[in-house]
Amino acid sequence: MHLKKIRLINFKNYKETELAFSPQINAFTGLNGSGKTNLLDAIYYLSLTKSAFHTNDAMSISHHEDFFRLEAVFDKAEQEYNVETGFSNTQKKIFKVDKTSYEKIKDHIGKFPVVLITPFDTDVIREGSEERRKFFDNVFAQLDSEYLEHLLKYNHILKQRNSLLKKFKEENKTDEILLAAYDEPLIETAEKIYGRRKNFISDLQPLFENHYQSLAGKKEKVSLIYQSHLENKDFKSAYKASLPRDIFLERTSKGTHKDDYVFLINEMPLKNFGSQGQQKSFVIALKLAQFDLIHQVKKNKPILLLDDIFDKLDDERISQLLNMVANDKFGQLFITDARPERTKEFFKNIKAKISIFRIENGRIIDN
Repeated sequence: MHLKKIRLINFKNYKETELAFSPQINAFTGLNGSGKTNLLDAIYYLSLTKSAFHTNDAMSISHHEDFFRLEAVFDKAEQEYNVETGFSNTQKKIFKVDKTSYEKIKDHIGKFPVVLITPFDTDVIREGSEERRKFFDNVFAQLDSEYLEHLLKYNHILKQRNSLLKKFKEENKTDEILLAAYDEPLIETAEKIYGRRKNFISDLQPLFENHYQSLAGKKEKVSLIYQSHLENKDFKSAYKASLPRDIFLERTSKGTHKDDYVFLINEMPLKNFGSQGQQKSFVIALKLAQFDLIHQVKKNKPILLLDDIFDKLDDERISQLLNMVANDKFGQLFITDARPERTKEFFKNIKAKISIFRIENGRIIDN
């Protein structure tokens, strides 16, 4: 699978731009702030129906405009698909494939998978559990449409239950019959989410460990542990016993929305005992394991987006990544780099079709 061409209209700092890509390696070069990352984000948006860097679609509209539009042609199993999306300040977002709109935009997720690696990925180590859940949910949603369906349903019921808990506290009374209408479907959906997360982590673990050893070149033991309230075989009783506390807090305190993923190195917390290099290797290994798992499940190599990693990785890790590229590990690759001469040097010995685009203030200067 690969992206053949893309057109951007009023997307971030691009007024109107159309590009055709190599099915193998594509590089965007230019000064910081020129728009390199915005091109990666446009590709990400066309795959995941949202920006990689913010949750508000309006933030992707160019200044002084009231809409943006993205169009693309993907080649998948030697068949072309025309994908288009748009958003304006006055109309809801649209998503179409071959001129046909989705009834639910979420149904597009997983059709044209991507994996994005950025310098900010190590935030998943330093930040809280919500950041890690978001990280893995983005991975799993591209693998399994039913998982995404369960997740959206769970979050909807959770929001309703939390509103009810707030009402109980305000009125100082509890309606157990009304509460049961939320509790039963919430528990049922949580069990489905838990089962899928557990299976996905089991599949991801060996892929992740292999990539870490390849990147780090050391015999450090790394672990990825999934933690959940649902590990408790009597979760249903524990969930219901927490009601007084839930009413006091005005929120649901037990469930898969409290799940976490623990990162260990040599059986110690990576956040506290891992060096910067170890943390970078850990996260890149996670992303490459994501790539492998999507490839296994979808039978297509996802598009790999590498944002500004050459300035953030040491020579050893860059060498390992380039070896993977040289060995045809990946399918289509997009990278950004502030230094075009460095990009050319990195890829000079790799036998692949390479397109290099020089970007300046949201415009393509040459390629």
